[in-house]
Amino acid sequence: MTTRHLQLGISDAALTAASEGENGEVELCPQRKFVDHRLGGLVAAVHTEMAAGFPSGRLFLDSVEQAMAVALVKDHAVRHHPVPAYRGGLGAARFRKIKEFVQAKIEGDLSLHEMAQSVGLSTAHFARMFRKSTGETPHQFVLRSRIERAKAMLRASDARVFDVAMACGFTTPQHFAQVFRDACRVSPTEYRQDFLGSEEACASEPVSKIRP
Repeated sequence: MTTRHLQLGISDAALTAASEGENGEVELCPQRKFVDHRLGGLVAAVHTEMAAGFPSGRLFLDSVEQAMAVALVKDHAVRHHPVPAYRGGLGAARFRKIKEFVQAKIEGDLSLHEMAQSVGLSTAHFARMFRKSTGETPHQFVLRSRIERAKAMLRASDARVFDVAMACGFTTPQHFAQVFRDACRVSPTEYRQDFLGSEEACASEPVSKIRP
């Protein structure tokens, strides 16, 4: 019988970053076998991404690595001193800067390290502060930003779906269509057709009916 397994590695840098803010020394407990549903879900997400040919790019894998490092430090580490809760968040200036950075780089393959570096923070500290400020992960924020740009582009009647996908940082039209449908409940083509159809309907209405 053939046994299949997926082996993942977490860098020392990611583990060190996940330990930042801890009060005192943090040491991982060596374990040969253990069950952790959160880690299992992250591994499953990587397996699905790998099977699809890694369409989400580096930022997705960076985010998974950071989440796994945080889970290991949180649930499988020994702390020698109490750990205070962090209560901060990104300031207005930093948040504005990261939004400008994402918009400027949205066509490329963004990484968590690049986003953190743009505001002068470590990856782990940035990820924590970003989520406290926005309620979403950097990866979720970038995906939402890409979808918002895509919707604006699709509202132009001459925009090809392929061109929109590439301009918004998606590696394939298939991945773009999947993410767009998950977010908007319709395909990119259906979204454009619905928008253009509603515009045509408004244009054909008497002026008295469309005025407030």
